[in-house]
Amino acid sequence: MTERWQLDPDPTLRPAARTPEVRFESQGVPLLGVLHVPAGPGPHPIAVLLHGFPGNERNFDLAQALRRAGYAALVFHYRGSWGVGGEYAWGNVLADAARAVAAARELAAEHALDPARVALVGHSLGGFAALMTAAQDPSVRAVAALAAYDFGAVSQAPDVVLREAHAMFGSDLLPLRGTSADALFAEMRSAGAAWRLAGLAPRLAGRPVLLVAAGNDTVADPALHHEPVVEAYRALERFEHATLPSDHAFSDHRIALTRAVVNFLDRHLR
Repeated sequence: MTERWQLDPDPTLRPAARTPEVRFESQGVPLLGVLHVPAGPGPHPIAVLLHGFPGNERNFDLAQALRRAGYAALVFHYRGSWGVGGEYAWGNVLADAARAVAAARELAAEHALDPARVALVGHSLGGFAALMTAAQDPSVRAVAALAAYDFGAVSQAPDVVLREAHAMFGSDLLPLRGTSADALFAEMRSAGAAWRLAGLAPRLAGRPVLLVAAGNDTVADPALHHEPVVEAYRALERFEHATLPSDHAFSDHRIALTRAVVNFLDRHLR
């Protein structure tokens, strides 16, 4: 059976679907994004999408599918990345994610959005940021973390894992400004256990949480980044989790990934 996120909207719906560019400031730095607004009068629930490091995979297919499913989807770049001003840092990513949630609500009146129904959907670094942001902001209604990278767990991992993390941070600096592998590594080590995703469980209690792992992930190995978090969240009454047999980008399971996210949001945000 064809699902609604696989179909173009009814052409008679008004207003028509649209994709406005949006700009908002985070700690004085202008950030750039695009808002995928569904067809129809709304008010539409909102999904803020958070991409990973450095942002090669931005999940626009997921944003488009969410729009077809009736969700407004905001995709943006963090400061210091892909031509955006400011300096890149993990802490700045977290601040920018929190600001994006507020910006989505500020756009509600202009674009027929529902500021009371905001979800976060993040991949890799974005999954980490989504969980951290939702833990700090109880008004976020639901959160989905896809192949989330657990910086707190890595910071306390054996030396071989730390060396791999440092090398990975250094390999993807071209689209970034104002940072280095050493700076990113030091920031992660300084945060330490405070950035362990498992420790967020008490602050996520009562809200829907979805974790999706990639079984063949060599970036966010499920044994370190997913399974301990699942155990920590298992007692949460609205917690869901799944593992897809794919790589870190879910390269050959994009339909299954989209179905998991849309169905999760349908259960909890519509």
